[in-house]
Amino acid sequence: MSHFEQLVKWRRLFHQYPEVSYQEYETTKRLKEILTENEIKMMDYPLSTGLVAEIGQGDTIVALRTDIDALPIEEQAEGVVTSQNKGAMHACGHDIHMASILGAALLLKEREADLPGRVRILFQAAEEVGSGAQQMVDAGVLDGVKAVTGFHNDPTLPVGTMAIKPGAMTSAVDRFFIRIKAKGGHAAKPEESNDPMIILGQLLTSVQSIVSRNVSAFDSAVVTIGEVSAGNTWNVIPDSAQIQGTVRTFNNETRTLAQQRLKSICDGLAAAFDADIELEYIHLPNAVMNHEDLTPLAQLAAEETGYHVEHLEQPKTIGEDFSAMSDTVPGVFSFIGSQSNYDLHHPKYNPNEAILKTAPEFLANLVQKLF
Repeated sequence: MSHFEQLVKWRRLFHQYPEVSYQEYETTKRLKEILTENEIKMMDYPLSTGLVAEIGQGDTIVALRTDIDALPIEEQAEGVVTSQNKGAMHACGHDIHMASILGAALLLKEREADLPGRVRILFQAAEEVGSGAQQMVDAGVLDGVKAVTGFHNDPTLPVGTMAIKPGAMTSAVDRFFIRIKAKGGHAAKPEESNDPMIILGQLLTSVQSIVSRNVSAFDSAVVTIGEVSAGNTWNVIPDSAQIQGTVRTFNNETRTLAQQRLKSICDGLAAAFDADIELEYIHLPNAVMNHEDLTPLAQLAAEETGYHVEHLEQPKTIGEDFSAMSDTVPGVFSFIGSQSNYDLHHPKYNPNEAILKTAPEFLANLVQKLF
């Protein structure tokens, strides 16, 4: 069996048995079995799922990270293999990521005697809920690490293409809940109520002014409302309403501005309509920031591996909790083409496995340049 065929086999195994965040018990077990079979040493860290391995000797350490969790999505893709775990799917390609990092680990194991230090390989749980990377950092996996790298497959790019830029690669991700508490009543007697639907309408419109009227034309941000709920029948004015949504920003100034404006809008509408409006604002992953000195090394490693390298003109608005690692030590992150007709998180997402032909070599080469 060729190296590529082995990686495809592993990728399909992971794809058949996806596990959602913090439930990756069998995935962790399979990874341990593969690492043991290939005589790759595992490290002891206080992790319930996920694991850490190491290759090489010496004081200098660089880290290579992959995520391992799946999404709570019912798969609709038609492929050689599909999910056997109902309601779970590797719709973000973490199965591709695991296979790629395992391939890089095999290459690095072959080159172990020539490595100038240790490669710490991080199989991280719970990326999809935005907290797995921080959990690993808190466990000490980056203690003593000089630099960290990782990647995400990109179904909008052709196989054989890598995209990268210095600075922000992804957005910071925030989540908000807004709860309106007013006074309900009979739909025929609105004057006896304080209708939260009216407040809700004003809120929906006002929130959209944050980007259009507060964020500079030379900056960017996204504010999206994804859920609205109020009432349960046609002839009753409810006493409450709720919305929830997300804010995506690329620098701390805009992130703070968006949160402040959202609170001001809620406070202003509460005063104007004599209602209680509660804002719950949750900071999720920061923006992934590529280190200025490491980005050219990743580009060089990709070019030497045969990739067509594209300069990413704008950071992507997706979230990626690799930021918890690159906020801790210098980091570099890239997007590698996986050429699917459907984007990430889609139930028909089906990446091209040919990504596995070159991604491991690129990652192994990059790791060696990071020492």
